Amino acid sequence: MIRIGLLFEYSTLNGGEHSILAAVDQLQSQHCEFVAIAPTEGPLYGEFKRRSLPVQEFTLRNPDGQRLPKEELAERLEACIQTHSLDIVHANSLAMGRHLGAVADQLSVPTTSHIRDIMSLSNAAVNDLNQHRLLIAVSLATREFHIQQGVDAEKIVAVYNGIDCDQFQPRTVTSSLRDEFGLPEDAILSATIGQICLRKAQNDLAQAAVLLKEECPNLHYLLIGERHSTKQETIEFEAAIGEVFEAVGMPERLHRLGYRSDIASLLNEVDLVIHPARQEPLGRVLLEAAASGVPIIATNVGGSPEIFRDGESALLIPPAEPELLAGAIKQLVKSPSLGDQLARNARRVIIEKFNIQQNAQLLATTWESVV
Repeated sequence: MIRIGLLFEYSTLNGGEHSILAAVDQLQSQHCEFVAIAPTEGPLYGEFKRRSLPVQEFTLRNPDGQRLPKEELAERLEACIQTHSLDIVHANSLAMGRHLGAVADQLSVPTTSHIRDIMSLSNAAVNDLNQHRLLIAVSLATREFHIQQGVDAEKIVAVYNGIDCDQFQPRTVTSSLRDEFGLPEDAILSATIGQICLRKAQNDLAQAAVLLKEECPNLHYLLIGERHSTKQETIEFEAAIGEVFEAVGMPERLHRLGYRSDIASLLNEVDLVIHPARQEPLGRVLLEAAASGVPIIATNVGGSPEIFRDGESALLIPPAEPELLAGAIKQLVKSPSLGDQLARNARRVIIEKFNIQQNAQLLATTWESVV
């Protein structure tokens, strides 16, 4: 049994946090023991408490808001290691991995980090990441991208996120979402799920919706997720999505659900999932939707082609092409039988390749190799 300290910078609850928590649920007390090293507030902390997971309060900043100097960061982390008798400290994000890597040589146990992003890095960031004993990329595409940036190929392995295929599975539609928004029975519900930001490209979906206004008059668009960034360009990006719908006279067909904790239930109520992301290391929502038996349209970026085959288990299109996105949406709306076939094949892929039991065990084996 190895003891792993899971290091988090923020208290938000997004795909990366859901993925590591799914692994914790599978591995806790069987192969590993976990201690969360994280802020003691927010939705992520609530998930720790719900699981009775030990939590060591931690922040990267001093009371005045300044980042901790490396020496103090190392001292605080070493104190956590000694207090909880940890065998490994694992950062759950690329950003946190960089901070941890910068002090890895000052700690008494090996360090590892998840790489859940495909993004350009400075030479200094690459050097910090290379100080870890091991890096865990969420897809082959993510691994290859960072090797090309200078990350040591011998230190980075790919381990897919896993999905609980009992939690996410096809179920009988209850029409609860149609009732929630007062929509008729013949309304077609599409869902776009994820953080509202430029990378997720919800604006491309809005442009596609305009093109489909007349041809798919009963198609409604559910926007599930919230904006975390406070940058002005992201604030304007979010506002512009609604403005596009208003400009063509169909604001009633855009429904903002904000953050929802009942994604498994929501996926059983929608007719298709649309994922227009400009970049996607390995979209957790795509795995969840596929496991739930929902037809999927996604862009062929990052790790998505490692999940789906175009025309076999999903419709994959190039990013930043609203016309092609509109065409794919129309194809599924007009051919429910195609959607059913794609959904059946996609769930089979998730069960065989992305199930939580198999992939959590791979993660545990990876950590054991470090110890």
